[in-house]
Amino acid sequence: MAGRPDLSHVHIVPPYDIKRWVEAGEAVVVDVREPDEFAAEAIPGAVNLPLSSFDPARLPPVPEGKRLVFHCRSGVRCGTAAERAVALGYEGEIFRLEGGIFGWKMVGGKTR
Repeated sequence: MAGRPDLSHVHIVPPYDIKRWVEAGEAVVVDVREPDEFAAEAIPGAVNLPLSSFDPARLPPVPEGKRLVFHCRSGVRCGTAAERAVALGYEGEIFRLEGGIFGWKMVGGKTR
């Protein structure tokens, strides 16, 4: 479809896999929830870039060998953020945490 971003490099990944990546130091985690949600509970080391003011230019650098992971509360907002990033020119791989922070906690992921 014309006008739709090519989302072929955006992947929804089960929380168990993301948890392994985070524990191995192989992920750069971006939390797109709002600041109050992030302040209440967050994945340790995550960077907060709220969807309400999401700007892909503010994405943290992703060192070679690491993966860029987006997450939100339940998995919806991170999809919107990924679409925005791609539409505005982000060309790298984006991995979405399936089930958001709820999914993360369901597989025993720690929060702060």
